Amino acid sequence: MNPESRRHVTGNRARAAPRRRIGLLGGTFDPIHAGHLALGHAAREALRLDELRFVPTGQSWQKTGSGVDAAVRLELVRLAVGATPGFAVDDREVRRAGPSYTIDTLIELRAELGPEPALVLVLGSDQLRNLATWHRYRELLQYAHIAATRRGAHPLNDLEPRVEALLAGHGREALPDAPSGAIVWFTMAPVPVSATALRARLARGERPAELLPAAVLDYIERHRLYRAGAASP
Repeated sequence: MNPESRRHVTGNRARAAPRRRIGLLGGTFDPIHAGHLALGHAAREALRLDELRFVPTGQSWQKTGSGVDAAVRLELVRLAVGATPGFAVDDREVRRAGPSYTIDTLIELRAELGPEPALVLVLGSDQLRNLATWHRYRELLQYAHIAATRRGAHPLNDLEPRVEALLAGHGREALPDAPSGAIVWFTMAPVPVSATALRARLARGERPAELLPAAVLDYIERHRLYRAGAASP
């Protein structure tokens, strides 16, 4: 290769677009609240995500007794996200029949997006502690990275042995330039909010405006969601 050609190739590499990073924040979002949004913002900044997708669970296989229907929870997430730059909503688990398994979502996304983008599964420490109970949990890192942060009173030490084993093999200081395969940590300021306590306040007719986006709170009040004895619209 002559020097001119070498310079041309090197220049193309230098101008190559960086690997796209897409974060995935799943949950029942029952309802979506300030803690969820704070986690999304912290993850996007700390992990340098190009996009963070909120993925509401359709039919949870681990939780029962959801406050409102999946379609309503999806609408609340859409209202909360609105036009926030870098945020998006992915409704595939609500549309999917049967239980919502994260592994299925990752397989679908990888098939749609191809092998190059980095997928980053964002978890609170409560979810990380329970990771070994997830369906086909060992396969998650074949399709995505995992990024975890401390949430509430759930520490990131003394984890279940199977989770510790994953950390031993896949723990990294920072996200590598790869589409999947690493477990990393990030920090965020604590947001003291519990969905269970929030639903209890809403059932009593309270208006916790400090914990809910205005559009979400307005929708909840208009449709009398979470009120004792009230039915979903």
